[in-house]
Formats: sequence, structure tokens, C-alpha cells
Amino acid sequence: MKDEFRRQGLARVKRMLVSVITIAVLSYLGLMVVLFFAQRWLIFPVSHEMNRTPDQAPFRMKYEDLFLPVSGGKVTNAWFIPAENAARTVLFCRGNGGTLSDWIDVGFMFHLIGVNIMLFDYGGYGRSTGHPSESRLYEDGRAAWRWLTDERKIPAAQIVVIGHSIGGGVAAQLATEVKPSALILQSTFTSLPDIAQASLPYFPVKPLIRDRFMTKSKLSRIACPLLIVHSPDDTMIPIAHGRALFEHAREPKQFLEIHGDHNEGMFSPPYMRGVERFIETL
Repeated sequence: MKDEFRRQGLARVKRMLVSVITIAVLSYLGLMVVLFFAQRWLIFPVSHEMNRTPDQAPFRMKYEDLFLPVSGGKVTNAWFIPAENAARTVLFCRGNGGTLSDWIDVGFMFHLIGVNIMLFDYGGYGRSTGHPSESRLYEDGRAAWRWLTDERKIPAAQIVVIGHSIGGGVAAQLATEVKPSALILQSTFTSLPDIAQASLPYFPVKPLIRDRFMTKSKLSRIACPLLIVHSPDDTMIPIAHGRALFEHAREPKQFLEIHGDHNEGMFSPPYMRGVERFIETL
């Protein structure tokens, strides 16, 4: 009788272990499926809200509202904000949040130091048609560059390409295809799979990431002057990413350490002073 009870107990334990393992495996597979199919929703929090323009108070900046053609009959909405007697033009590839309306403050900062600036919305954001993806963001950057050089007739040697956060991946890709005066990568990651893996260290998520933005691997092909900007206070993209980018980049290169979190840092005085000095040396 005791042997029978023992066998029944062992059988119950085995069934429980099988159930636990099955639930764990199914949960793991479910997480991988959700990550694979929902990743673009997580990476690109699309917004359509346009609640202000550069010509409104307190900015009062003249601007051109542009719709730039990209493949498939789609368009990229961009704003070109000229400055009087500007010797430089900034092509600013923004982060993945908000719309053009949310990035006017950045345009105003550069307008105050006397440079032209172009801002643009990625596909699916604001009034840009289509949907965001790595390839579409690259197209958006190329469309902005074409307008500046072909339509506005601004020499490439006068254009500084700046990429913030995911926009750093866009700016780096563009700098492998064209020859800007300089490239600035601020609060930028080495690659999107690296960020995803750090966020989920116990899961092999790297192969699942479709939009990869392999920025670090592209730096060896970029020969223009480079400024890496990062803050040790950045909790979204750790400064280790900025230092890794700097280490893999070609000369001439500089590193600017600022303060403040991921988006706050570029509104700190050290940021604008450092960027302005960098641009003046070109």
C-alpha cells in the first residue's frame, strides 16, 4: 500500500512538473510571437497630432511646409526653417516620438544660432503618408537631403546631418550614401538589437528584430567629421552606446558629454555650446 501511495505521489509531481514546464515554454513562445509581430508598434509610437507651427508664438519663424515624394507614391512632410545669411544648414533626423509640432523647440534652438534647419516626419507620422519602418525612415532622410541639395541648391559641404536617438541610425545611413559637411549622433544606440537584448537579457531576441539600425557597423564607411553626443544620465540609451560608437568611428571625431535624460540633454547649455563650437570649426 505504501508503495502504491508513493507511486501515485510521484506521478502527481511529474504531472505538475510537466504542466509547469509546458506553461513556461508556451509563455516564452507567446512572448516571442508578441515581440515579433508587435515590435513596430513598440518601436514607432505613431502620432498624428499637429498642434502648432513654427510661425506661431513664441517662435515666429518663417518656414516652408513641404511634401517630399518617396517611393510608392507616398510623401514625407518636412519643414524648412531658413535663417538670415546662414552659412550652414542642419538636416535634423529626430527621435521616434511625437510629430513635427513636438520638435519645433529644436528648430528654434538652431535658428537662434543662425543656421537653416530642416525637420521632417517619418512615414506614418503627422501628415507623412505610409507606415514607419527602417527602410522607410531611410527614404525619408534621403528625400530631405534631395530637396536641400537639388531643389534648394544648398551645397553638400554646407549641410550638417544630425541624428537624435533612432534618428542617429537614419543620419548614419545617409552619411554612408552622401558627403555632408559633418555628422552629429546624439543619444544614439549602437544597434536596435543591442537595445532590445539589454531590455530582455534572458531571451534571445536579437534575431527577432526586423528593423535593426546597425549604426555602429556603418561608422567605418563615414569619413566626414563626426561628433558623438551623449549623457551619463540617459536612462533610455546608456552612455556606453555613445562611447562604443565613438570607439568604432573614424577620425576626425569628437565626443561631447552633456547632462540630462534622453531628450532633456539637448536642451542643456553644454549641448548647444558644444554643437555650435563643432559647427564653427568646420
